[in-house]
Amino acid sequence: MLDFPRVFPSEAATASPSYTTADVPHPVITDLTVCFSPPSTRKLNPCVWHRVEKDLYLYTSKQSAWLYVALANEEELVAEDLLVTDIRVGEPPPNLSLDHSWESRSGSIWVLRSKFSGKIDQAVTEVDILFGVDAVDPRPQWTLMRSPLQLNAQSNVPVARLSVLRGRARPRLDARAPLRVREDGKFKIVQISDTHMVTGVGVCKDAVDARGNRLPESEADPLTVNFIGKILDAEKPDLVVLTGDQLHHDISDSQSALFKVVAPIIERSIPFAAVFGNHDSEGFHALSRTAQMSILQNLPLSLCELGPEQIDGIGNYYLQVLAPAASQLPLSTLYFLDSHGQVPGKIFNPDYEPIKQSQIDWFVSASQAQRKAREKDDNDNRFHLSLAFLHIPLPEFGDSRLSIRSGYRREPTEGPSFNSHSYDALAKEGISALGCGHDHVNDFCALVPQRIQQNGDKPPQPGPWLCYGGGSGFGGYCSYGRKRFHRRMRVWELDTSIGSLKTWKRVEYAVDRVDELVLVKSGAVVDIRGEEDEGRRCIMSHQVLIIFVLLFFLLTSATFLPFGSQNLRDRRSSEVN
Repeated sequence: MLDFPRVFPSEAATASPSYTTADVPHPVITDLTVCFSPPSTRKLNPCVWHRVEKDLYLYTSKQSAWLYVALANEEELVAEDLLVTDIRVGEPPPNLSLDHSWESRSGSIWVLRSKFSGKIDQAVTEVDILFGVDAVDPRPQWTLMRSPLQLNAQSNVPVARLSVLRGRARPRLDARAPLRVREDGKFKIVQISDTHMVTGVGVCKDAVDARGNRLPESEADPLTVNFIGKILDAEKPDLVVLTGDQLHHDISDSQSALFKVVAPIIERSIPFAAVFGNHDSEGFHALSRTAQMSILQNLPLSLCELGPEQIDGIGNYYLQVLAPAASQLPLSTLYFLDSHGQVPGKIFNPDYEPIKQSQIDWFVSASQAQRKAREKDDNDNRFHLSLAFLHIPLPEFGDSRLSIRSGYRREPTEGPSFNSHSYDALAKEGISALGCGHDHVNDFCALVPQRIQQNGDKPPQPGPWLCYGGGSGFGGYCSYGRKRFHRRMRVWELDTSIGSLKTWKRVEYAVDRVDELVLVKSGAVVDIRGEEDEGRRCIMSHQVLIIFVLLFFLLTSATFLPFGSQNLRDRRSSEVN
């Protein structure tokens, strides 16, 4: 087989297929076929044919199969050129014996080609591949074929399906419409964390019924999609925030999995923003964070951003929530931070990268610039509430002295061992609350104990609140030891008219809100003490536990087996998928 032009997944930084190159600025598809490797005897002209860089067997076989598309430049077409105007997969088209225009291609593909009419409205301009019987394509104007390609793949390999675009994709109509509070001053956010989508339906190993009884293994991702839809229908939020690990680790097609996460959000016309978790870009075939963010950016209703290039990480940005139309007055600011991923550790294993100094400097600069702008506009007398979101919890989440006011610590906090003091920056800049994910069965909201200042006075106000979102995905673990828990999501509601912020959870099977808590009143963080459940903070942080074990070893000179990354994951049911 000849060496054809192609773009590797890490470079495929748009929501369009990876074969579109600068050599074909306005591509139109004139033909397509499936080629197998080891190569067949057929030779394709590499100047015309371009490979979609997805192995149709998903890298599970010694043999590989690839979709090739023949591209022509729209501006160079003449009347005699044949363009693909329709594609079918599976059974032959009806009346095939009478209509000889349909042509057969490998993989049970049928192609209908017609002469160029001067317009390409009905011509196929792009073809993509998505995987799984549960695949969806949320891109406007794209049509996902129901029937999969016939490739004689193993039964456990998610099926390959063509998705087709006719004509040119129209520009996004929403064009980053600004976020605005409702007429009553309220603004609601649903935080969805740790969906852990895979290529194909996946498997859920630790589900329970409404009474907590164990359920047998089942397909995971359809349950997650259904759960997302139910919560969105119940809450009808103004914004959805995805707080990382949208994807499971080591999956074979990131795009297919990512589309499943956002499809129920886009279907309901809800704007969304996202940060990445440690698993999203893990794996040999996983798309990079840059590529994934670019896919998200090009989808309808997306408010996602790559963030400044000079700042560490992908996805450091902020969004402002404005007063009702047509005011340009910002009433709230939402910050999004990349919490990076796992790193090797000699003492703490696993260990994670901390928030970097460049991110802290960027956040402080952005926060102070916005405050000055509000003061200049003489709007500093109004309440302005700010929240921040990231995936991996800051070290302060693991503080055994935390004052937990709702929810529970059901597993040790797993975060960076090095404290870069990003919490201090958030506190100094007046962030009201910080939402994270990562530790699936933790779902508490807590405050760090206030530090006594040198003059003996306490700081003017506590905060920010530290709140876990809880795991929502059925493909990720939702158990600790032998105890299983229900999936959940966190809801945030700002009332900018009175400067309040409250939160609650939506939990599987629960009809009503769970653990509703007022976090902010009249623009200030409040600590409403209730009857404290000591069980909420009975689990020490992972790091503290290791330190005690190390000290015991040194004092007794006994041998022991240290905790490692896999040991911790085993205790958490090893990311059960």
